[in-house]
Amino acid sequence: MESKSLKSRYVAPVALPTMGALGKTGAWRVLKPVINYDKCIKCLICWLYCPEGSITVEEERPVIDYEYCKGCGICANECPVKAIEMVREE
Repeated sequence: MESKSLKSRYVAPVALPTMGALGKTGAWRVLKPVINYDKCIKCLICWLYCPEGSITVEEERPVIDYEYCKGCGICANECPVKAIEMVREE
C-alpha cells in the first residue's frame, strides 16, 4: 500500500492532548500501543483516529506520547497494515 502525503489537503486529528497533570493518564493503562516502524507506511491514520490526541507526527511518522495514551487500541484497530500492536503494560 502506498503512503499518501497529508501535505496536499488539510486534515486534523480527532483531539489534542489535555495539558497539565489532569490529562496524564498513562499510569493506569493495561495495554499500550507499540508501533513497528518496519511495517508502518506513514499513512497517519492512527494520528487521525486517536481520541486523546496522544499521537503526534515527528519527521513524517507517528509517535505515541505514553503519558497521555489511555491504551484504548483504536490506533491499532484502524492501522491498515497492522503496524501497531497492543502489548501488556509492565
